[in-house]
Amino acid sequence: MSLAPRAVLVHRTTEYEELVAHHGTHGQAAFFLSSRGRDIAEVAERHERTRRALAEVTSAIPLTWRQARVERTDLDRFLFAPEDVVVVVGQDGLVANVAKYLAGQRVVGIDTDPGRNPGVLVRHRPAQAAALLPAAFDTTVDELTMVEAVADDTQRLLALNEIYLGAAGHQTARYRLGLEDDGGVVEAQASSGVLVGTGTGATGWLRSLWQERGGRLRLPGPTEDRLLWFVREAWPSPATGTSLVAGELPARARLRLTVESERLIAFGDGMEGDAVELTWGQTVEVGVCGERLRLVG
Repeated sequence: MSLAPRAVLVHRTTEYEELVAHHGTHGQAAFFLSSRGRDIAEVAERHERTRRALAEVTSAIPLTWRQARVERTDLDRFLFAPEDVVVVVGQDGLVANVAKYLAGQRVVGIDTDPGRNPGVLVRHRPAQAAALLPAAFDTTVDELTMVEAVADDTQRLLALNEIYLGAAGHQTARYRLGLEDDGGVVEAQASSGVLVGTGTGATGWLRSLWQERGGRLRLPGPTEDRLLWFVREAWPSPATGTSLVAGELPARARLRLTVESERLIAFGDGMEGDAVELTWGQTVEVGVCGERLRLVG
């Protein structure tokens, strides 16, 4: 007999909870914020909105379903199952945080703070959960392109928005860069790192680099099997070049980076604490990922 679906509610600790945990009491947290010109009432109100949203979504889960709840910092230790419906209650970035841990599960994004969040990935309101969840397996989904980095020692990293490769602390990174389908052209570089992003990431960090370079490349769409890549602040010298600093990666193309520093890292979607570590001589290839994030529209 097949298992009943499971609703997995993904959330993150609110700013208010973090402040009270750090300062000990509501009053001490309020004093700390007031000394910096902020009012704790605003922070507490956002906290209450999030709690109300979680309660409303929880009450909308069908009675025959199982349910679980996971906080963002515990995602790397949580085991998702094929029959899960992942309900992200929070901000757009929380959807990106959970994406790399999934394997085809459907995702419903619930916006806890409409107007403050862009709502690109958390597309629905808490009140809509009662209709969305029972129909989650029948509703059409957007299959959003992801980016992956695979090292020569089999380490693998997935991301929904972008992957950054460079030195820890964003200091100068030294490496050799090349494209698989570019006739074997390889260039030694010293830079602030390399960013490879998707169409979903084209609303954030990737877009800022794209604008700096004059917007000459066409930004990909969220479901398009195409990535853009940019080298940040490449430094010209007798030993390093600046001719390979931007481009696009269609579905089967790969950007190849060989480390020429003692240590480089690769991390996705701003989660530097969950980085792949690379040492001198290692090679990593970055390109379109075979997996997709299946987001309920």
